[in-house]
Amino acid sequence: MQLTRFYQQIIHKLSLAGIEDAQADASQLLCFCLGLTRSDLVLQSEKELSADQLERCNALLTRRLAREPLHYITGSREFWSLDFTVSPAVLIPRPETEFLLEMVLSTLSSSGFRGGAVLDMCTGSGVIPIVLAKELSAKKVLAVDRSQEALHVAAENLKRHGKTNEISLLCSDLFSAINPHARFELIVANPPYISDSELGSLQPEVRDWEPESALSAGKKGLDVIELLVKQTPQYLLPGSWLFVEIGSDQKELVQSLFADHGSGAYDSVEVIHDWAERPRVLKAKKKG
Repeated sequence: MQLTRFYQQIIHKLSLAGIEDAQADASQLLCFCLGLTRSDLVLQSEKELSADQLERCNALLTRRLAREPLHYITGSREFWSLDFTVSPAVLIPRPETEFLLEMVLSTLSSSGFRGGAVLDMCTGSGVIPIVLAKELSAKKVLAVDRSQEALHVAAENLKRHGKTNEISLLCSDLFSAINPHARFELIVANPPYISDSELGSLQPEVRDWEPESALSAGKKGLDVIELLVKQTPQYLLPGSWLFVEIGSDQKELVQSLFADHGSGAYDSVEVIHDWAERPRVLKAKKKG
């Protein structure tokens, strides 16, 4: 079968399965399976595929039609113009987290970064600490997750991007295993923030495949964020920053949490809206 005909068949099947960007998925799936570039799909459009090639591609297509995320199938996800290893042990990095990082770097560009210790909480695949180590030239970064399986993926990414010396990994349920005397110049977190009621309405790729422990956070989706609000002041240096990614419907709830538990510790608390004008990032500066 010709490559272009097979490509069109894949697009059609993905569309029928309800996959939104069927053309992009078909392109990435074929490129991964056949070792091609996107340009090759055009330049080699009349190429005849062998029976083995068709069999391999159809096996991957079957997985995608079952709504397994494309990036779990390929084992890779581009983030911050870098390639990261991903697996079902970790969330697939999203543009919302790139926005979180943009806000962190923009703030520190204005306020200054003194080279102190950085903490990334709920690190998952390790994209946040790796980007921070690269962009801030941070030499001491601690990346924490309660999932040992997630930390295995993070360790692979640290090695992949040459950051094993700058970043330490720690298996801990939030601050439980962190030295109580440790102090950080920056704390960043992308915690679970999906409410119990919202979990069932997520896309199948998320609901059925991504780790629930990294998504779900209780009745209002605030269980982990509330703990962060209560516990981070002890670990932040005076005048230092806390950034937390939040759900787009949680602005007022998060502000209430800080009014109840964090107002005495911080000079300023702000919720920043993302490029789509949705509340996305909590930004708080410790007094001092």
